Amino acid sequence: MSQPSKSDIKKGVYIAPWEKSFDKILSPFEEFIHRQTTSGLLLMGTAVLALVLANGPLAETYLHILHTPILIGAGSWSIEMSLHHWINDALMALFFFVVGLELKREILVGELAKLRNAILPIAAAVGGMVVPALIYFALNPEGDAARGWGIPMATDIAFAIGALALLASRVPKALITFLVALAIVDDLGAVLVIALFYTETIAITPLVVGGGLFMLLIAFNMFGIRKTLPYFVVAVGLWYALLLSGIHPTLAGILGAMSVPAMPKYDPERFSIHVKKLMQRFDKSYQAGENIMTNSELSSVVQKLEYSVDSVGVPLKRLEDAWHIPVAYLIIPVFALANAGIPMSFGSLGETLTHPVLLGVSFGLILGKFIGITGASWLVLKLGIAELPKDTRFTQIAGVSLLAGIGFTMSIFVAQLGFSQNEELLLMAKTGIISASLLAGIAGFVWLFVVSKSNT
Repeated sequence: MSQPSKSDIKKGVYIAPWEKSFDKILSPFEEFIHRQTTSGLLLMGTAVLALVLANGPLAETYLHILHTPILIGAGSWSIEMSLHHWINDALMALFFFVVGLELKREILVGELAKLRNAILPIAAAVGGMVVPALIYFALNPEGDAARGWGIPMATDIAFAIGALALLASRVPKALITFLVALAIVDDLGAVLVIALFYTETIAITPLVVGGGLFMLLIAFNMFGIRKTLPYFVVAVGLWYALLLSGIHPTLAGILGAMSVPAMPKYDPERFSIHVKKLMQRFDKSYQAGENIMTNSELSSVVQKLEYSVDSVGVPLKRLEDAWHIPVAYLIIPVFALANAGIPMSFGSLGETLTHPVLLGVSFGLILGKFIGITGASWLVLKLGIAELPKDTRFTQIAGVSLLAGIGFTMSIFVAQLGFSQNEELLLMAKTGIISASLLAGIAGFVWLFVVSKSNT
């Protein structure tokens, strides 16, 4: 490869031959994917695509691909599951990992760190879980259908935040923060429900092994290990142990996230002093026109600077930033593509719309979330143990409670667990989730648009 010409280096910055052309494409793309609404739009698009595939000429091919067995292994050891199970049991562990990182950050330094700030979203989330479950159970009190009581408890963060972000110019920023905190507590509740109530049989030996691996992850943290590779290797073993134990293996994502270090090695003051000393060495060793690759002292200082930057950073935040986009733009859309394909039968539409499971899910997500969140919020505000977020009105909290009825990702996930052996009930649950999420999203958006008009 030829050396760069002087025209390639301007004011000490090297510009690769194709870099400017690439930036013209990359910069708008980066801006697009970092918008809060984009992941919700992508999720909606893949859900619609799944519905088209499940009800079009490619329906048989779509199902065949999802049920294709995939084997991973070496020698006598192997795991074989369908593509559908690999998506739901393995890929979604990464989704839960990001949820766990967000939850840990919120508890340590976010809205859940201070009790006074945390009471309102926690109370709202609890009300938004309990009331929908009660409504569902009232309509499906017995039999296999009763196992679906956990379905309307969950809120889909990507969809709900995306819908609220469309109103960012009309609603206070604190309202978005409230919804994020509520949804994270909601996710924690859903994780606990999955662990406690959607585990049928437990194999003790793999569970003990899993417990040991989790303790090893905690030990890594206590020993000050900050490299992510050891955590990843042990977390994969934890996932496999939970898979064998009967507990849903995606919980390995939450447990792995809880072990990730959340404290920097250097505080900002120590970092500043250390970097200043390194820069003095750098300036002293630098000679004009010299290539850094021929100066071992400069290379050494740069490596130490890189280590220092890593040491003042927080592994938890670094991993959250690194995995947010892959999860939001790949894993969740793939999950939607694999799980939102519902075969429609317009001839039996009347029977479908009056099915108790569909009604339980729909009423739970729309009415249950609205009553539960607004009711619990009103109660803690009335008792004086919580306060409204800055510049927020109670009518806006009510609007957010409607958006919280968008239960897409986690609700479908719970439905898969609850009705894995009953295709008819699973179909009714998914139909209820998609229809209720659509109605809740529209109702919440319109409500907030109207009540927030005076903020423009």
